[in-house]
Amino acid sequence: MRTLVFEPFSGASGDMILAGLIDLGADRKEITEIIEASVDVSVAVEDVTKCGIRATDVHIHTKDRARIRSFEELIDIIKDAKLPEEVEKSAIAVFRIIGEAEAKVHGMPLEQLHFHEVGQDDALADVIGSCYAIHKMKVENILCTPINVGGGSVRSAHGTLPVPAPATTEILSESGLEIHSSGDRELLTPTGAALLTYFADPSDQLPPGKIMTTGYGAGDAETAMPNVLRTMLMETKGVLSRDHMEVLETNVDDVTGEVLGNLFEALMETGAKDVTITPATMKKGRTGHIIHVIAHPEDSERIARELIRQTGTLGVRILPTKHRFIAERKMENVNITIGKQTFQVAVKIAHDTSDEVLHISAEFEDCKRISQECGLPLKEVIRRAEENAWNGILKK
Repeated sequence: MRTLVFEPFSGASGDMILAGLIDLGADRKEITEIIEASVDVSVAVEDVTKCGIRATDVHIHTKDRARIRSFEELIDIIKDAKLPEEVEKSAIAVFRIIGEAEAKVHGMPLEQLHFHEVGQDDALADVIGSCYAIHKMKVENILCTPINVGGGSVRSAHGTLPVPAPATTEILSESGLEIHSSGDRELLTPTGAALLTYFADPSDQLPPGKIMTTGYGAGDAETAMPNVLRTMLMETKGVLSRDHMEVLETNVDDVTGEVLGNLFEALMETGAKDVTITPATMKKGRTGHIIHVIAHPEDSERIARELIRQTGTLGVRILPTKHRFIAERKMENVNITIGKQTFQVAVKIAHDTSDEVLHISAEFEDCKRISQECGLPLKEVIRRAEENAWNGILKK
């Protein structure tokens, strides 16, 4: 499995992550062009030495460092950049992680929040560039070893704050990433924490496998140990892929069966990956239901709004980001013969990252149509389609 590993033994910031990805092999010219086309900045990439280690340093030169932006203004800039869809979604999700943490710290709604440091053009450039680089690498898994958050205090627009800063602490509390502390300065920034939270799974050590490439992204400060973020591309032994999901939940006790039946289709069309509805006993002994929705983080707000619109519920819970193991899937067509007729059936083939087939399932609608047309029981049509698919694979 092609795995990207972050080793933040000296912390991480947005520019260190971007620099580490470029040093690892991401196309610096392409990334520079993407950033400069998206944000009013200029990008300089150079080699530096940190405590004897050669590293890549990225400087984002901005024209106006005093911009204070709302969350909606940041999202509009990202959307106006016309980025590839997966990059746009990831960049928005990263800023949402930062925004929700800041909103919680300051005790105000996200819509009323104004960003200071993370609202600047250089933070936008770091996030857009990092998201673009990660997606271009086409890795199957991303891991992060324990993060050195630093120590002491840090000056901010809100005064002197303890390290890690409150927003960084909030982000980490939802991430599952492991941390430790050393030194007397801030080593992990909110932007760095949000990028690692969104993309990476925690790992207490390097995974078993082979190191293919190593990179180093330089930080600005001069510290006793090398102030670099190490990145690695590895070939690891995992056979299932992972992706990032959130679980949305709400309780309802006054919704009819017809509305619940329609809700499945409405939520799936809105971007939900799975929907389940569980009967439950509510307060005062009323019968009701708990609605569970699995979704990608960038789709959660839209799905929550649809839940409220369809059911009238007054609140939707979002559980912390989960990581699920998934089998890779592909669709193929197989032919089955019934009597003198030949029919084509689509089958879904689940396989791991080494292409070993784990499961095959025939598409229900195809099998239902054939069953109705030829009079053969549905379960027999499904059996024949899946058997033919397995036989075809075994012959390869």
